[in-house]
Amino acid sequence: MDRDIKCWDMSTLECCWTLPSLGGFAYSLAFSPVDTGCLAIGVGDGMIRVWNTLSLKNNYDVKSFWQGVKSKVTALCWHPTKEGCLAFGTDDGKVGLYDTYSSKPPQISSTYHKKTVYTLAWGPPLPPVSLGEGDRPSLTLYSCGGEGIVLQHNPWKLSGEAFDINKLIKDTNSTKYKLPVHTEISWKADGKIMALGNEDGSIEIFQVPNLKLICTIQQHHKLVNTISWHHEHGSQPDLSYLVASGSNSAVIYVHHLKTAVEGNLESPITITEPYRTLSGHTGKITSLAWSPHHDGRLVSASYDGTAQVWDTLQEEPLCNFRGHRGRLLCVAWSPLDPDCIYSGADDFCVYKWLVSMQVHSRPPQGKKSIELDKKRLTQLKAKPKKKKQPPTRVLVKQEAPSGNEEMRKESPGPVENGFSDADGEADAGEPKVPCSLESAASTEPVVYSPASLGFERSKAIINNKITLPKKESPKEKPALLKKRKARSMLPLSTSLDHKSKEELHQDCLVLATAKHSKELHEDVAAALEGRYHLGLFTNRATLYKMMELEGKGHLENGHPELFHQLMLWKGDLKGVLQTAAERGELTDSLVAMAPVAGYHVWLWAVEAFAKQLCFQDQYVKAASHLLSIHKVYEAVELLKANHFYREAIAIAKARLRPEDPILKDLYLSWGAVLEKDGHYAMAAKCYLGAACTYDAAKVLAKKGDAASLRTAAELAAIVGEEELSASLALRCAQELLLARNWVGAQEALQLHESLKGQRLVFCLLELLSKHLEERQLFESTSSSLYHAWTTEPKGPFSERVAAVWRSAFGLDTPEQYQAVFQKLQSIKYPSATNNTPSKQLLLQVSHDLTLAVLSQQVASWEEAVKALLRAVLRSYESGNFAIMQELYSAFLPEGCDPLRAKLGDPHSPGMAAFASLEAFLAYGRLYEFWWSLSRPYSEPSVWVSVDHSRKVVECSLQVDDASPEEAEPRASGQPELSRPPALGLKLTEESERVLGTCRELVSEQRASLQSSQRTVAEVQETLAEMIRQHQKSQLCKPTVNGPDSSESAQKAENPLSGPQGQSSKEDETKPVSLPELTKRLTEANERMAQFPESIKAWPFPDVLECCVVLHHIDTQHPGCVAPEMKQQAQELLQKYGKAEVYKRYCRACT
Repeated sequence: MDRDIKCWDMSTLECCWTLPSLGGFAYSLAFSPVDTGCLAIGVGDGMIRVWNTLSLKNNYDVKSFWQGVKSKVTALCWHPTKEGCLAFGTDDGKVGLYDTYSSKPPQISSTYHKKTVYTLAWGPPLPPVSLGEGDRPSLTLYSCGGEGIVLQHNPWKLSGEAFDINKLIKDTNSTKYKLPVHTEISWKADGKIMALGNEDGSIEIFQVPNLKLICTIQQHHKLVNTISWHHEHGSQPDLSYLVASGSNSAVIYVHHLKTAVEGNLESPITITEPYRTLSGHTGKITSLAWSPHHDGRLVSASYDGTAQVWDTLQEEPLCNFRGHRGRLLCVAWSPLDPDCIYSGADDFCVYKWLVSMQVHSRPPQGKKSIELDKKRLTQLKAKPKKKKQPPTRVLVKQEAPSGNEEMRKESPGPVENGFSDADGEADAGEPKVPCSLESAASTEPVVYSPASLGFERSKAIINNKITLPKKESPKEKPALLKKRKARSMLPLSTSLDHKSKEELHQDCLVLATAKHSKELHEDVAAALEGRYHLGLFTNRATLYKMMELEGKGHLENGHPELFHQLMLWKGDLKGVLQTAAERGELTDSLVAMAPVAGYHVWLWAVEAFAKQLCFQDQYVKAASHLLSIHKVYEAVELLKANHFYREAIAIAKARLRPEDPILKDLYLSWGAVLEKDGHYAMAAKCYLGAACTYDAAKVLAKKGDAASLRTAAELAAIVGEEELSASLALRCAQELLLARNWVGAQEALQLHESLKGQRLVFCLLELLSKHLEERQLFESTSSSLYHAWTTEPKGPFSERVAAVWRSAFGLDTPEQYQAVFQKLQSIKYPSATNNTPSKQLLLQVSHDLTLAVLSQQVASWEEAVKALLRAVLRSYESGNFAIMQELYSAFLPEGCDPLRAKLGDPHSPGMAAFASLEAFLAYGRLYEFWWSLSRPYSEPSVWVSVDHSRKVVECSLQVDDASPEEAEPRASGQPELSRPPALGLKLTEESERVLGTCRELVSEQRASLQSSQRTVAEVQETLAEMIRQHQKSQLCKPTVNGPDSSESAQKAENPLSGPQGQSSKEDETKPVSLPELTKRLTEANERMAQFPESIKAWPFPDVLECCVVLHHIDTQHPGCVAPEMKQQAQELLQKYGKAEVYKRYCRACT
């Protein structure tokens, strides 16, 4: 158990020498500043070694300390003035103090780090420790943990709470942003300056007493592993301002901070240039140490498997040590010998080596150099014996990891010798492999001091020829099944009663003398003191002494429960509880016996046991014990802090008042966590438990599917959130609408009477969709679920809609129609575009058509015209010509004349909207007529009749470079402009009537207005492009010698493009200035102001587009278009057709 290798003289049965070994990686080295020969070693086997390097009798005078550690020792630091005071940090975040001259267990700080302790340092006390009343420590202990915070521990009151110095840094420097994650702390020797290394590679320098930030070093780009200040007893005082730092990169930087420290600057400065740069390592830097005997001499440890000595003032490498067979983790310069350095690595070894004896001056180049050395070493194996070895697990030696792997601060630990840090150190306790404190002999001529830990002659034997324990034979296995004898409570006194006969006789004589002598002589007292096992037969004081010694033996052997039983035999229950609490060994049985010692002792024991259970992650059990002493709030808070919300709520509901605010807080906290994790139904329950009904409905609807939305709407209706319920029900109906589930959508809308208007809209949309499916203009699916009213007898569409409303929704009176109209009129939809989905377009069109039908039912014909026009405009703006034509055929099957008669007064306000509606009807009929002429046919139609008696020999006129897309960009499926000679055609009366109504489409006034509107739009687009180009040129200015900066500026000044995004060649070469654009915009606005508002209020089909269509009709069938209409169309094209596409038509016409 002590990990010592002993050599015995079999003739005298005396130990010749003892060689200590390590059972884990050597993480930390620290020389005592008071007892300068004492080297403390932090090892991954959960023990601290203190090596007296000055011992003359024994080169391996090593003491081991393990009590209270229980984890890997990752950091060590001696007290600067107090002898024997050693601070240690562990892998599980524990910080403690050992008195190496005492056998007492260590003092453990009550504040743990959440992760591994990286670094420990002693420094002056800072507020609030320095502001306390009474005696204060001259130095306090600082620890930096893996979670990125630095804690200040009061060594006089480790049981108190440690202080996070981030609070002081924020208050002093008025820092509002989040502080970086700290990875290293180092104090200057005078205690006035503190350096903090951070995860982002920066180093911050602070000044006491309030940690004022004086400068920041932005040099490293990776996590800072080590920071070291130069000593202050050099020949040059300025050298004490040198600070060396190493990070996950392989470069070491040295900075001179005298100017920053003594400059008394008002604000902190940033340093980006190093004083010296030390390059050569190929792996991460893990440790740095200045020589206390030289000026500017530094030693570094690296993951490349070597330690390097540098002359930092000259930036020169002096020597390189390559004796380790793993990655170096720590290094320390001997405080007594200028030529001696100690280093530790993950090869379970600590080396003592001399600088002057090294043959290499710089680290090996290349990442694979140390790996090649290891391969060479692994080949130096002893010849195997001929005798067959039993099958056992053999350690596989791996190559050294490269320097770019994760460091100990980023991973559980390095991997070496076939197992990882965690696995290897756990297995190190087995007797199969004695891992010494020094490594195997290297093939290179590395010279070691005779005082190194180990014997050099046996190195190769120990590391290359390993004797493994034999496995138990199968015959011995049944013996293990025998019942083990109970462990003795008094093993020491029992062993003393099994001595030689002479010793036993002497015990009887001493006992008799002690029992029957009135006064004990000095020789009898001395004899009794050495024979403490006689306490069973003498007085109580001797018995207590015997039990104390027996108890210490149980503790040393790792059996605290036996020690507790001995203390109970003495009747010291309170002492048992205190000892168990300090060691973290309280049990349920001990706590159950605590009431015997008193009520207050029981309370204290339960609290201590609950704290111990928390450290063991048994939070529910800890809460149960807190409940046993009526600490309900503490138990609930403990469970909440560790995310046991269900248990916390159960306790709070059972033990607290229903109106207690902590119950609502629990519900809200749990609900927030569940909502974040996507458990919306459970989160809704929590919000309902907290009486936050609105939040419950909102979170339930967060998933967005129809079932969730309907449930959320019903929940909101139950709790009285009517407005929210209505909005959710409408969303549910819209989701069902996407799936063509018309019945489900109506059922969802039935949840609220306020959605009756939407029910009418959905009803009309269902009828319209069915109508479009029958006309094969809408894709039909088998999954569509329609109502029965869609199959009712056919008739005019608006009458069918009104009949369904009366039968299904009970709309009979004008008052009902008017009320629904008012609700729907307040709902506004955005304008449609070419990207509007067809289902969304139909819903918006149905909304407008619903308003139109409602207006018809109350004889409000002006509102009906406006609503119908809005529906037509949506179809027109989205480019859906088929829907626009179906709207006319469904709602205006006889044209606009009946509607004109309903309006009556030709000067009424609704006539402007009616004129626009009539124009779009003529626009659609015009296109239908043109397409009928362009299709091949042999049968008469509503537009033309066929004359088979004669043939037309004229060919249609082809327009140069004109395409159907240019002629009509909105309509789809346009015919070709040229066609072979066709049969003789004759226009029908319907065609002549349509062409007659097209006179309104070639209006001079409308063409002028649309030309002005196009001019305004073009100028605005040009100005916007100029602004974009100017902003782009401003962004390009900081670029030095930017190749495109002049071009961008020139383009920003002259970005003019022609009308509709296509400029002519003259416009491309002729730049237009900003005043010219402003003039054009002003003139266009003045022209538009001259038009009456009735004309500008509603859109109108593009006049020039209609002129182009008339031109195509006349080209394909000369004589169809009246000469005066043809002449007017040509004049409008020549006057207002500024775009290139229109100019080509003008040239074709002339």
